Amino acid sequence: MSRKFVGAHVSASGGVFNAVANAEMIGAKAFALFTKNQKQWVAKDLDNQTVENFKTALAKSGILPKHILPHDSYLINLGHPEAEQLEKSRLAFVDELERCALLGLVKLNFHPGSHLVKVNKKDKENLEVMEEIEERCLDTIAASINMALDKTSGVIAVLENTAGQGSNLGWRFEHLAYIIDKVQDKSRIGVCIDTCHMFTAGYDIRTREAYDKTWGEFERIVGFQYLMGMHINDSKPPLGSHVDRHQSLGKGEIGLDAFRFLMNDARMDDIPLILETIDESIWSQEIALLYSFEN
Repeated sequence: MSRKFVGAHVSASGGVFNAVANAEMIGAKAFALFTKNQKQWVAKDLDNQTVENFKTALAKSGILPKHILPHDSYLINLGHPEAEQLEKSRLAFVDELERCALLGLVKLNFHPGSHLVKVNKKDKENLEVMEEIEERCLDTIAASINMALDKTSGVIAVLENTAGQGSNLGWRFEHLAYIIDKVQDKSRIGVCIDTCHMFTAGYDIRTREAYDKTWGEFERIVGFQYLMGMHINDSKPPLGSHVDRHQSLGKGEIGLDAFRFLMNDARMDDIPLILETIDESIWSQEIALLYSFEN
């Protein structure tokens, strides 16, 4: 019996309970969703009937809460350099954690944050200046997480690695490790690795040797005890480009071998493996393809 739980980021349009049916339709054993409109700061509270409908649908589906990876709003920036915007992001993040708790979910996936500092070419080449800007932002992100975890209970905050586009942090394993080190409650912090982001951030996984080297670095710097989920995507841009553009499996720069390695890697057992590939009409085929890779 497979120990892999593959799914996709499905629509919750019309009510979060619809995400369960949408996942079942594509043969998913896991799924991701937004619990509110990801492009708005404020959403109406989840009413009792909606929560009940979600829990009932989930129980019937057989999909476990630990195999669901909700994603927070794209507007949230837990490393924002401006006090007012930072406070707005922190309040919204707490709300996202509370919504997950209401639905009986145990994880919330989020992008670490961005320093938003416009850096001129001279400063960009000055490593000390860049390190200071990044460290200040990473400290702010960790403080934001600590504050949110203090105000909530039960739900694990799951940091997603980024491609490193613009001023986004979290693209280096060292960024993730730095944040985790400063989070007080280690039982409520985890990591989601996006394969496209990993690749365009400069971590190669295309060959057996490269795959083993990259995951060896992850183990040494972050640790597999923190791996709580993955986003399974091929990449349109090349290795190290720092551009975040997903592609369907096998149609991008990564190719299929990396995903074959992954599906036979016991370290990725029992966590949500979520497709965010660009053609949702073939998600069911991509899920079947991934399971066909298992030895």
